[in-house]
Amino acid sequence: MSGGTPTPGTRERIIRSTAELFRHRGYNATGMKQIVTEANAPFGSLYHFFPGGKEQLGAEVIRTSGALYMELFAGIAAQAPDVPCAVADFFDGAAQTLLETDFADACPIATVALEVASTSEPLRIATADVFASWIDGAAALLASAGIEAERSRALAFSMLCLLEGAFIFSRAARSVEPLEHARDAALALILAAMAPAQRS
Repeated sequence: MSGGTPTPGTRERIIRSTAELFRHRGYNATGMKQIVTEANAPFGSLYHFFPGGKEQLGAEVIRTSGALYMELFAGIAAQAPDVPCAVADFFDGAAQTLLETDFADACPIATVALEVASTSEPLRIATADVFASWIDGAAALLASAGIEAERSRALAFSMLCLLEGAFIFSRAARSVEPLEHARDAALALILAAMAPAQRS
């Protein structure tokens, strides 16, 4: 194989580096040479691990990144005293990350979905699967607060739509104000949904 023999950890470095490049540049503007350079990996290793090329790598990166974000959300929820605090902490953490990265580090899943949903079916499916897992996770958290299952799912969609939309506005305005308003709107919806359960 040209480019040398892959070393242990090379696959993980390729995925991690690709995720960073997607986050900052998007899918289409990220080249294969950029990926192996950032990953400090031999070029041949990319096709060794991902014989389907950039599209296969992209789908793997989307699923891996999506799972990591879900773990982050679960970790924040586990440490929070209640569901509204967990949601507020998650929005506030997203705002803090944007500030710390000079508004460069938003959601790589949404970035790729916007680019390729109409042009790559494997990548569209990968992003759809990740979003579905996030909806399921958020709905389960909301249901744990006593909110009826169907309403929990609807609220999960609303919460994530607020978050992803706020990312776009915040990056464009270079301000976390949109995320703060989105957080408050999500909390208002959740508290309103929790009220009947608390009265019963």
